[in-house]
Amino acid sequence: MALIITDECINCDVCEPECPNGAISMGEEIYEIDPGKCTECVGHFDEPQCVVVCPVECIPKDPAHPDTQQQLLGKFFKLHPDKTPYLPKAGD
Repeated sequence: MALIITDECINCDVCEPECPNGAISMGEEIYEIDPGKCTECVGHFDEPQCVVVCPVECIPKDPAHPDTQQQLLGKFFKLHPDKTPYLPKAGD
């Protein structure tokens, strides 16, 4: 699934620079995540970095965009065709 930023967002500006895909931008009132670019950091990190840094825990999975791990990895390759993805080792 892609992620979504809820209305609890306090516009603290910490999530946007953490996104390796440039999926987070300022919306009309709060930050927004472009589901076409959100890979939940698949290919980059073990977990979504925006979720890690959010001080108010307002970034859940978006049920409107139920991507599988394979689909998220596919987005990674589309966004970063020249990059080798980070894939956790089995058992991690």
